[in-house]
Amino acid sequence: MSPNMKTLIALAALLSLSAMAGSIPDECRVGGFPMGCQAYTFNRFTVFEAIEKTDQAGGRTIEFFPGQALSPEERTVKFDHNASAEVLEKVKAKLAKHKIQAVNYGVVGIPAEEAKARPIFEFAKKMDLYGITTESDTSIDTIEKLVKEFDIRVGFHEHARQPKNESYKIWDPNYVLNLVKDRDPRIGACADTGHWASSGLKPLDCIKLLKGRLISLHLKERQKIGEHLPDQVYGTGASDIAGILQELKRQNFQGHISIEYENNWDHSVPDVAQCIGFVRGWGARN
Repeated sequence: MSPNMKTLIALAALLSLSAMAGSIPDECRVGGFPMGCQAYTFNRFTVFEAIEKTDQAGGRTIEFFPGQALSPEERTVKFDHNASAEVLEKVKAKLAKHKIQAVNYGVVGIPAEEAKARPIFEFAKKMDLYGITTESDTSIDTIEKLVKEFDIRVGFHEHARQPKNESYKIWDPNYVLNLVKDRDPRIGACADTGHWASSGLKPLDCIKLLKGRLISLHLKERQKIGEHLPDQVYGTGASDIAGILQELKRQNFQGHISIEYENNWDHSVPDVAQCIGFVRGWGARN
């Protein structure tokens, strides 16, 4: 067998592993996609309340963020990758009660020093997560090593462009693509369509650019492209949510969609439910 053929076989095996490992159960799908909430949507509440509200809105997955208070009874206990085994078991029990699947954790800084990065991946493995979300682009070598070891995906997230900070490059999907294109296939992008819109980018164009490297989405609807405006219900703005869903279907996207709704903070469940209903309705038609 030629060296080129051996390389192709090895690559095919790796891609197959990436597609199968840590897959999200079909019962978590809404409109054809694993879908739920980024707990930051409910950051004025606790982890337990975020799980409850995700369930109330009709979501089936949840993406945690570091440092949220655990529950109304234990507000001083913070949930993150340093949480005790007891706290992890409490969260797992709450998830099981509401039939919600934990899928991701972030946005979290991943240190370049392996010993400091390792606990984040160990936490993800203990929680049976699909992925981790970060903006730590300078830690890419450490991230790749731990992705291979733990079989946990990593998606690079972006906030809006910072015109006064030229060192902040990760807002640009071209930069993210160049960062990950020669790396393990389990490393890619967490596509935040709201921050892309704030940066003056059309989210659908960015989704197309990152084909094959999309790990997850923070799917947001924005009223206008090029302005930082509050999120709104899907289908009422300029983000072309239907077009994004169609493109994800065309790409056979196997990651998850998290609604990170940054508006109406204290009473957002009805708005989130409408977003989930939009995706459910789109799926019924497509």
